[in-house]
Amino acid sequence: MNIHFLFFFSTNGYSKKKNYFSANEFQRIMTKEFSYTFNELDITEADVFELMGFELDLAPEPFPEILQVALEKAKKICRPTGGFSIFGECGVNTTDKIISIETQQFHPDKIIVTQLKSAQQIAIFVCTAGNAITDLANEMMTGGDIILGYALDTIGSVVADRTALKIQQELENNSFQKGLKISDRFSPGYCDWDVAEQHKLFSLLPPGFCGVTLSASALMCPAKSVSGIIGIGKNLSQKGYQCHWCTDKDCFVGKINRMKKDEKKVNKSVV
Repeated sequence: MNIHFLFFFSTNGYSKKKNYFSANEFQRIMTKEFSYTFNELDITEADVFELMGFELDLAPEPFPEILQVALEKAKKICRPTGGFSIFGECGVNTTDKIISIETQQFHPDKIIVTQLKSAQQIAIFVCTAGNAITDLANEMMTGGDIILGYALDTIGSVVADRTALKIQQELENNSFQKGLKISDRFSPGYCDWDVAEQHKLFSLLPPGFCGVTLSASALMCPAKSVSGIIGIGKNLSQKGYQCHWCTDKDCFVGKINRMKKDEKKVNKSVV
């Protein structure tokens, strides 16, 4: 794992900086960027099959064999990268459901606002699996190898999500050393948070941070990327995915959790 540091030191409201922010820097506390190897993410066949909707031992042929091939290819081409920037100038208005970071205001749903209401700082994070795995997946599909392309595309999604988890753990370790805790991570497009507000998030980060850019429609490039926010404070906690609070029926995490819940009901009824 490689780490790049950018620190910001405040003295009587004046910011002395190292490297590359341009505006409103006086409350930006720290920025870190990390690079990982594929193996550091500890991705298993079960992780990929879960996202596909299969149990490990129940995946139909030829998926098990093809997934092994796809994982070997992913190890060679994936360049997982992620980072975060911590902001001290922030506020959470639970009445109007507004989260403020420096000059930007965000309008997520009650789920996010409630969990971040005690935040003393907020971190914006970005992470990506890189372009190579999406390019290869598209190449396989275009060439007619649909299943291998699908497996590679799914692995790309798992890599992006697992990199986000690593970044969350890096932030948790950093905060713990200062006597602080963190919240879960929340991303635009989930929990009724308009994906268009990603433009506001990215406006607070260095251009091309972690190699990720936005289209006019707020889609990230590389496609297998994740962005969002994490609260930091003495009275915060991680509650995990609260899918029973969420109204988004298309969320893949929610689908997986609902599937597991249904399986438990079936198993109980059989017993």
